[in-house]
Amino acid sequence: MSEDTPYDVQQIQILEGLQAVRKRPAMYIGSIDERGLHHLVYEVVDNSIDEAMAGFCKNIEVVLHTDGSVSIADDGRGIPVEIHPKYGKPGVEIVMTTMHSGGKFEHKVYRVSGGLHGVGLSVVNSLSEWLEARVKRGGKEYLQRCVRGIVVDKLRVVGEAQGTGTCIRFKPDKEIFETTEFDYDTLSSRLREFAFLNAGVKISFQREKDGRMEVFQYDGGLIEFVKYINRGKTPLHPDPIYFSKETDRTQVEVAMQYTDGYTENIHTYVNNINTAEGGTHLIGFKSALVRAMNNHARKMKFLKERDDALEGDDVREGLTAILSIKIPEPQFEGQTKTKLGNSEVKGAVDSIVYEKLSERLMENPKEAEICLSKAILAAQAREAARKARELTRRKGLLNGFNLPGKLADCQERDPAKSELYIVEGPSAGGSAKLGRNREFQAILPLRGKILNVEKARMDQILKNEEIRVLVTAIGAGIDVDFNVAKTRYHRVIIMADADVDGQHIRTLLLTLFFRYMVGLINQGYIYIAQPPLYKMRKGKEEHYAYTERERDEVAARFGGNPTIQRYKGLGEMNPQELWETTMDPDRRMLKQVTIGDAAEADRLFSILMGDAVEPRRNYIQEHAKEVINLDI
Repeated sequence: MSEDTPYDVQQIQILEGLQAVRKRPAMYIGSIDERGLHHLVYEVVDNSIDEAMAGFCKNIEVVLHTDGSVSIADDGRGIPVEIHPKYGKPGVEIVMTTMHSGGKFEHKVYRVSGGLHGVGLSVVNSLSEWLEARVKRGGKEYLQRCVRGIVVDKLRVVGEAQGTGTCIRFKPDKEIFETTEFDYDTLSSRLREFAFLNAGVKISFQREKDGRMEVFQYDGGLIEFVKYINRGKTPLHPDPIYFSKETDRTQVEVAMQYTDGYTENIHTYVNNINTAEGGTHLIGFKSALVRAMNNHARKMKFLKERDDALEGDDVREGLTAILSIKIPEPQFEGQTKTKLGNSEVKGAVDSIVYEKLSERLMENPKEAEICLSKAILAAQAREAARKARELTRRKGLLNGFNLPGKLADCQERDPAKSELYIVEGPSAGGSAKLGRNREFQAILPLRGKILNVEKARMDQILKNEEIRVLVTAIGAGIDVDFNVAKTRYHRVIIMADADVDGQHIRTLLLTLFFRYMVGLINQGYIYIAQPPLYKMRKGKEEHYAYTERERDEVAARFGGNPTIQRYKGLGEMNPQELWETTMDPDRRMLKQVTIGDAAEADRLFSILMGDAVEPRRNYIQEHAKEVINLDI
């Protein structure tokens, strides 16, 4: 974009009027749960980031206010406030109240943008109890206010102003959302991501209630992003490989680093939007990576003529990579933008990555040797894993046809109506089998802790009996053989004790699902049961308390001195108690496992389950005060 291209009211276009957003909000923000709630913030931040990408914004401030509202302020050019000659309204009012309005459609104001569909601010406005826009422009500060998408205060000058910028403050509507309470950590993770992807931009985040505050600014951009993700891992080369290149319509930026781990962690972005489901840009990256590595391996004699070529899984083992591209007209699948569909991007990314990576390998022979040695070892391990798979297939250990004897299956055969409880220990497993509803609840007791897959290759994983039993019971396979459509239960519920061992077992199972069966999490099939901590009794009245706070509240309601029993483990409950507290669909408490930020989830699993001790110690020290229930 040319620096002298004006950003004024005439650049704003209206493609169609605002329609029934409040009636069908999920069509525009994906859902009305916590995910949709936080999406409102991302839509507004996207606009500030667009100003940053255009070169007009350096600082963004996000504040969670005590009244339940959130504000996003930037020092960009400010939304135009002049009256639009065609529509007869101030530019800021048009952007706030009209669908598909903004300065992003002809690429004169923004060459690339995240909020491309132009529905961002108007949708946020319509789904908010109220929204205020403050604009600093032309030496004055302007204010306009809307209630549930309708203008209640016309645009007016409220004072003098230095500089330029926009501040949007809104309060989500309780009539729309299941919850209107923002989660600090969820927003913090996404704002950190924005800062990594836009080197040098400063993003401040604050919660007024307790004064918690963070500032994100990374001059190293993607290089620092990769180092951040790999903090709990052991890199094989000290500095991430980095390169970037821009063609007429595509900007490609890549940072990548090999570790001694066994899983691949590739995170892709288009115009700062996390494309969690990948797309054509990821296909191009993977294709170029395997081609460049194979060509260099042949050229430098790491592979002999008779040797088989390295496969994609080989060159991606232990790889952490960030692929960020910027294009003028991305085609996403849906408004929530999780997968890129532009066919031309595949070839552009493939060409750029192959060229730049090949140059890097030639210019850094020691680094190239380290990367290729890792891939060649992975190829050897792949062959061992293939033989292990063949052995397990011949024995029928993973195909779901020969179900494990310890599995107490349910009568229902429709996966959508069936659920599997993974239970810690034979004692709790026995109670669960007696207390369950046999019609739709299956029970699988585990003997001890499963293998930590963060520290094992697939041939080792397949030798672990508890993992084989678990994979067979679920029926969807594992790793390259995983097929979520074959899942036998659409609720897989982890039920472990509320102590240190129980926490460890949950983490081991979640690591397995995240690394090798992530489709179960993406489909929303994984849950964690919440057993009660206390059983309280006074006379004939009984109550189960799931938190310390609930215990105190019930005790106060009972009055006097009720009998309080502290549960140390599930095995202490008889079948009836286990059914009433943890298995009855009408009374139980389940937490659904989701991945809001795959990069952050990857980092945490690496810290908690990897070999590096120092990052784990630091993490525990940083979060010690957040512990709710400490079992000593």
